[in-house]
Amino acid sequence: MENKYEIVERDLKEKILAGIYAINDKLPTESELMSTYGVSRYTIRRAVGDLENEHYIYRIQGGGIFVDDWQNTIKAPLKSKVIGVITTHIADYIFPNIITGIDRYISSEGYSILISNTQNNPEKERKSIQKMMESNLAGLIIEPTQSALDNPNKDLYQKIKDQELPTLFINAHYPELDFPYIEMDDFESGKVVTEQLIKLGHHKILGLFKIDDSQGVHRMNGFVKAYQERNELALLSEIVMYQSTDNMHAVFTKLEKILLRDDRPSAIICYNDQLAIQVIDLIRSIGLEVPADVSVMGFDNYQLSQYISPKLSTVEHPKEKMGRAAGKMILEMIETGTKGEPLIYEPKLVIRDSANNLKNK
Repeated sequence: MENKYEIVERDLKEKILAGIYAINDKLPTESELMSTYGVSRYTIRRAVGDLENEHYIYRIQGGGIFVDDWQNTIKAPLKSKVIGVITTHIADYIFPNIITGIDRYISSEGYSILISNTQNNPEKERKSIQKMMESNLAGLIIEPTQSALDNPNKDLYQKIKDQELPTLFINAHYPELDFPYIEMDDFESGKVVTEQLIKLGHHKILGLFKIDDSQGVHRMNGFVKAYQERNELALLSEIVMYQSTDNMHAVFTKLEKILLRDDRPSAIICYNDQLAIQVIDLIRSIGLEVPADVSVMGFDNYQLSQYISPKLSTVEHPKEKMGRAAGKMILEMIETGTKGEPLIYEPKLVIRDSANNLKNK
C-alpha cells in the first residue's frame, strides 16, 4: 500500500515524464499542490524532496519549483537512507549503548544515523523534531521528553503522522499517540525490586523516584503495588518524588534528614543506577555503610554498577539489544509501509552486593 507522499510523488513524476510539465516549467506552489492532492504541506515536501533527489525537479530560492532536465541527467532513484534518532541524552549513562545498537543494525543495511539530543527539555525536543522533519528522513526513532507530563509538542507529532514518516518510540511513549514503541516493563520492574527487598526482610523501604517521565512513574507504581499486596507492611513504606527540573541538592538534603532519623528505612530503591550511586555516596558521607546500615537497589544495570563498591544490585536494561530491535523495527516499517507492534522487555534482576539479607541477622 502506497503512502500519501508516494502517491503524490508518482503522479507528479508521471506528469513530468508525459510532458505535461515540461523541462524548466514551473510547478504549482506547495499550497496549490496541497489543495490538488488533499494532503498536508509535509506530505508535499516529502514528495518534492524525493523528486529533487532523483533530479526530476529543482528549486530556486524564493522563485519556486521547476522541472529539471531529467532526460540528460544521470538519475539514480535516491530514496533517503537516513534514520533520525532523538534521545534525552547522548554521551552518558545507558544512551551510548542504545545508539550503538541502532547504528550497528541500520548501517548493516546501508542506512546512516542522524542524532539529536533534547536534554529532557520539551523546548529542545521541539527544535529537534522540527530539524528532523526538514531533513528528508527515511524514519525516526524518538525517546520522549518528560513523558509523564502533558506533551506540549503534540502538534508536531500529528504532523509527523500526517507526513507518514515511519516513527517509533523507545524507553517510553505517549499513550495518546498511536506510534509503536519498544520499552521495559517498568511497572513490573518496580514491583520485582520491591518484592526482592521484602523477601530479604526489609519492611521499611524508601522509594526515590523521578516522576516527570513514565519510567519513573511506572517504577513507583510497581513499588506501591508490591506493598498493596502486603497490606500489613504498607504503613512502613515511604516515597520521595522529584522532577528533572528540581534542585537535586534539595532532594539529597531531604533524603539525608530521613537517613538520620532513628526510624530510617533499611533500604532505598532509586529511580535508576546513576541516582543509586549518588545515594550510596550520600549514605557514606553521613557515616553509614551500604549494605550494613542501608541497602540500595537501582534500575538499568548501568556499566559502572558492577565496578563500584559494593557492587550495585539492579534490574537489567537491554540497551544495545533494544537499539538493534529499534533499528530492525524502523527498517521493517520503512520497507513494508506497516506499523510496528509494541515490544516490551520483562525485568531481570541482577543480584550483587548492595542489598543486605536482614533475615540472616
